Amino acid sequence: MAYDTDLAIRIEAALHGRPEFAKINMFGGVAFMLNGNMCVGIHKDALVVRLEPQTAADYLSQDGVTPFDITGRPMKGWLMVAAPAMADAAALKQWLDRAEAYVATLPVKQPKAKKAKAQKTKAGKI
Repeated sequence: MAYDTDLAIRIEAALHGRPEFAKINMFGGVAFMLNGNMCVGIHKDALVVRLEPQTAADYLSQDGVTPFDITGRPMKGWLMVAAPAMADAAALKQWLDRAEAYVATLPVKQPKAKKAKAQKTKAGKI
C-alpha cells in the first residue's frame, strides 16, 4: 500500500533539524517517532496525528478530520487529517505542533533489543 510521498516530504521539511524525530516505515505507510513514540504518520494520503484523547475528540467537528480507524476499531486519541485540513505549511505545522505537544508528555520508549539469531548446530555442537 502506497502513501503520499509529497506529504512525507512536507513533514520532513517541517521537522528539518529536529534530531529527536525519527522516520520509520510502518504498516505500509510512514511514521515519525518522537522519543520512541509515534507522533505523526501517513496512511495513504491522510496525515495521522496522535493527540490527548479528549483533545482529539474536540477536533472531530472540523472538516477533513476523522477518527483513525483502519481496522474497524477507532484508536482513541488518533486522528486522520485529510488534505484540505492541512493544505498549507502553516496548517500542517499546527497539526505537527499539536501532536508533538502531547507526545512529548509520554514516557520515553527505549528501542527494543534485537533478538539474536539462533545458530544451526551439528549434533548439538555450536
